[in-house]
Amino acid sequence: MTAKSNRALAVARYGTLSILAWIAFFPILWLFLTSIKSDADLFSLPPPLLFKPDWSGYRQVFGSGFFRYNFINSFIVSGGTVAVTLLLGIPAAYSLARGRSRLDAVQRLMILMVRMLPSVALVIPIYLLAQRLGLSNTHAGLILAYTAFCLPFSLWLLRTFFQSIPLEIEEAAMLDGSRLQAVIYVVLPLALPGVIATGTFTFILAWNDYIFARVLLSADEMKTLPVGIADLYNASVVDWGMIMAAGLLVIAPVAAVFVFIQRFLAVGWGSGGVKG
Repeated sequence: MTAKSNRALAVARYGTLSILAWIAFFPILWLFLTSIKSDADLFSLPPPLLFKPDWSGYRQVFGSGFFRYNFINSFIVSGGTVAVTLLLGIPAAYSLARGRSRLDAVQRLMILMVRMLPSVALVIPIYLLAQRLGLSNTHAGLILAYTAFCLPFSLWLLRTFFQSIPLEIEEAAMLDGSRLQAVIYVVLPLALPGVIATGTFTFILAWNDYIFARVLLSADEMKTLPVGIADLYNASVVDWGMIMAAGLLVIAPVAAVFVFIQRFLAVGWGSGGVKG
């Protein structure tokens, strides 16, 4: 191809990527612009292109106790879900990746079938189980519910990451120590990008979930951010500026996580696709 053709191809590629990036970013931009509009600008038609920013929505969010409590609750539940899921998922996925059994295919199929169930189909059984165990309206009950929902897919992902590590490296490490030492000091560091990718996926699922938190939590001081923001919408007077500000602040932690660990995610997804 000539230099002119390469330039044209590069312009077309970057132009397409710019359009796709703008389409993905536009809802967040609209969310931010709505959060700093006054009520008069918010409901005016057509929407004004130039307006005086009104930061009262953010002041109300930070000044209200509900957002602080909901924010802390979301971090507790999401972080606890990641910890429990990885604590259970890493050894289980390693055993699936290294174990040899006639039932391996059946086990993998059963794990994937559990993940295929919609969350709404699991809400009532989990709610009844939480009530009998005395875990309803507690963070522990919600963490266990999220773990039950996230663990099957996390097992499937982690298994592929462990399979991507050559068995010869692990066997060489076992010559100088036990299998446990080889896993801790050799296998886990090599699988760290995949573990981070799986933990990020689990964190986002727990952070964004609404249905489990709505059903299992009833006390206001225990609610997470999705439920708290939904309660703002159900109030007698809907403050759209405050709701949009809260929604933008909910997105911020997830965006920050992606900014800091995006290189681990790229390596993790790539290495996880080496072997199936």
